[in-house]
Amino acid sequence: MDIIKEIENEFRPDGTNAEFKAGDNVTVYYKIKEGTKERIQPFKGDVIQVRGKQSDIKCTFTVRKVSNGVAVERIFPLFSPNIEKIDVNKRGKVRRARLFYLRTAKGKAARIKEARRKK
Repeated sequence: MDIIKEIENEFRPDGTNAEFKAGDNVTVYYKIKEGTKERIQPFKGDVIQVRGKQSDIKCTFTVRKVSNGVAVERIFPLFSPNIEKIDVNKRGKVRRARLFYLRTAKGKAARIKEARRKK
């Protein structure tokens, strides 16, 4: 098992991403390749889960947003080379690590309170 961890550490990128957790509102700037062109597409939404440790190279996180009444969820690998940067817009106050109840919640029940954290 130590050999696997050594290989993972070799491929880990140097740049660290922002610290966030479930309930936070983030903007993920993702690199899109279309033919020979490249562009950066922002994806803004609430983090509903983080799988794995954020120091682990296999860590993924799921971001959910509602666009024109249609819910869109996207799973990003934390250390993907296609992620340009991650901005944390708001810190959320939640009591769970996985916010799957937001999938069925509507209106006020689907809101996440903003946390009052110390800086």
